[in-house]
Amino acid sequence: MIVKTLGRVDYAATVQAMQAFTAERSADAPDELWLCEHPPTYTQGIAGKADHVLDAGGIPVVQTNRGGQVTYHGPGQVVAYPLVNLQRLGCFVREYVYRLETAVIQTLDGYGVTGHRVAGAPGIYVRPQEPGSHAALTGPADPLDPFRGLGKVAALGIKVSRHCTYHGLALNVAMDLAPFHGINPCGYAGLETVDLATLGVSTDWPTAAQRLGERLAAHLTSA
Repeated sequence: MIVKTLGRVDYAATVQAMQAFTAERSADAPDELWLCEHPPTYTQGIAGKADHVLDAGGIPVVQTNRGGQVTYHGPGQVVAYPLVNLQRLGCFVREYVYRLETAVIQTLDGYGVTGHRVAGAPGIYVRPQEPGSHAALTGPADPLDPFRGLGKVAALGIKVSRHCTYHGLALNVAMDLAPFHGINPCGYAGLETVDLATLGVSTDWPTAAQRLGERLAAHLTSA
């Protein structure tokens, strides 16, 4: 896997580059992992509902072809785009998503933070009041408040074309979280969004990007 650190890049132009890479790649082309951050941008998935954008406040809203609902990208967030041939890797989409989430959980663990999966809600969640607690989430979620006591630290939205992936995931490191109040994050009203800084972790973007990139490459490279 070739890992490329792109720095801060325009969202729409990066999506176009991913689409072109995926359309043109040959069966034996090496996989790539792009690590970047974007200027303030809201992005809507193919199932995204317009009413989940509450107040864009001048931030552009970009329609895209990834899965999922609306999310926010901005400075201080590590965005990872794995461009992976799933057929060659030997796994299906469900396993691929599991591997992405595992890479995030392991990255968080390196910072002393415990990440959790929530059934039916892709991404990684933490307990903001007890970020280092290893206690598992127990019992059925409260149907009136399924994310009680949780905050979302990483969002996930992917696209697969001809067995090859693009789009990916975003890990919140140290960013202005206010724009998340302008949307229902990932389609969930009232869902709290957090970053590593909120959880008391002091790190910088290059370090977080390197750690996440290493874990993703490890899980997405064939033995």
